[in-house]
Amino acid sequence: MILIGENLNIMVKRIGQAMKDKDPKPIQELAVAEAEAGVDYIDINLGPARKGGEELMEWMVKTVQEVVDTPLYLDTTNVKAIEAGLKAYKNKQGKAVVNSVMCRPERMEAQIPLVTRYDSGMVALLWGPEGMPRDAAERGILAADILQRAAEAGVAGEDIWVDPIITPVSVQQNQLLECNQFMSELEMIAEVLVPGCRSTCGLSNVSNGAPEHLRPILNQTYMIMLEKFGMKSCIVDAFDKDLNEIARGKRHETAALVNRVVDGDEPDINGLSKEAQGFVKTAKVLLGHSLYSDSWLEL
Repeated sequence: MILIGENLNIMVKRIGQAMKDKDPKPIQELAVAEAEAGVDYIDINLGPARKGGEELMEWMVKTVQEVVDTPLYLDTTNVKAIEAGLKAYKNKQGKAVVNSVMCRPERMEAQIPLVTRYDSGMVALLWGPEGMPRDAAERGILAADILQRAAEAGVAGEDIWVDPIITPVSVQQNQLLECNQFMSELEMIAEVLVPGCRSTCGLSNVSNGAPEHLRPILNQTYMIMLEKFGMKSCIVDAFDKDLNEIARGKRHETAALVNRVVDGDEPDINGLSKEAQGFVKTAKVLLGHSLYSDSWLEL
């Protein structure tokens, strides 16, 4: 699993203040730490960045690239800021990736040309004219639209990352099932329109709203499941060591156990360790076999 570090985010208090003050030290320290943690990309998330976004993104790209060679995701809804970041970006170990291009005509028309002009990658975010897709079928329609537009513009398949939009299991449990269904169909859709395109997601979204101590097992379990469904990369907490080990294939037994649940097997939970029981219970919640509650591990 390809990992994109999510931590360089304006919503993080210390980082947001450093961005405001144009103080490079906290930003560079965190970028180095993410790179040393082993992520494949670093996401620079400025949020809307409506005021001064162009200058800030240019400064951020240059500031981060002074200390790491890790490729960058440029994450903001400000199109001019995206272009400023692409202009400043130096391809050291891989292309920059525009995070993200929504499936709305005005966004695709404004951003896909930037992807081709600056030879970058793009996240095709399946957020359509009516907002959040309702089901797997609507995700498929949106994916076909944006993939066709990208292909017509000359974007190579390997430069496209489709994001089906992960929702919090605590409030939209059924949406995860629709996302799972779409992921099982994406390869077929891509093969027709843009062979070689891959997928990504904001993995931590699945655990938003859950108690802090329960977020890691939700993220880790769902990453295993998504990989089985064909997901190629995830935007993650760079410092979740257990998640990193799972992503790098170092916890085969845990992955195999979760995959058994996905395949419909019923492991004898009484013969498992407490940690293994937690992964089985969590997989059942994420598959909709059990209703979500903050006490699912205790039931």
